Amino acid sequence: MAEVMTQDLTATVDAYFAMWNEEDTTKRAQHIEEAWADNGRYVDPARDAEGHAALNDTVSAARPHFPGHTVRRTSAIDSHHDQLRFAWQVVGPDGSVPVAGIDVGVLAPDGRLQRITGFFGELAQEGAA
Repeated sequence: MAEVMTQDLTATVDAYFAMWNEEDTTKRAQHIEEAWADNGRYVDPARDAEGHAALNDTVSAARPHFPGHTVRRTSAIDSHHDQLRFAWQVVGPDGSVPVAGIDVGVLAPDGRLQRITGFFGELAQEGAA
């Protein structure tokens, strides 16, 4: 049973990344429906969106900042109870990585994403300015 749940979680997170990578808003809406609860909320230092339409608009606003780039997961999905986290990076056509970070999330009872909080960059070392 745990293996099936992992596969479902992987499919959900894959749909989440497909959302970020899809240029077509209609196709993106399908990824959002698959990945997100109806009132799902995404928040990072630059964005805060709740609900499917707002999520789609947020991706539309973010994509022009990284033309030709792909967002990809760079770690396994770590999860317990209804919590999850994973690492990601934005990769340019030339292989450069202008931004990377981690996402921490909560799953809705149906297994879709209820909330994702994105963090950019590495954590600062203790005592660093």
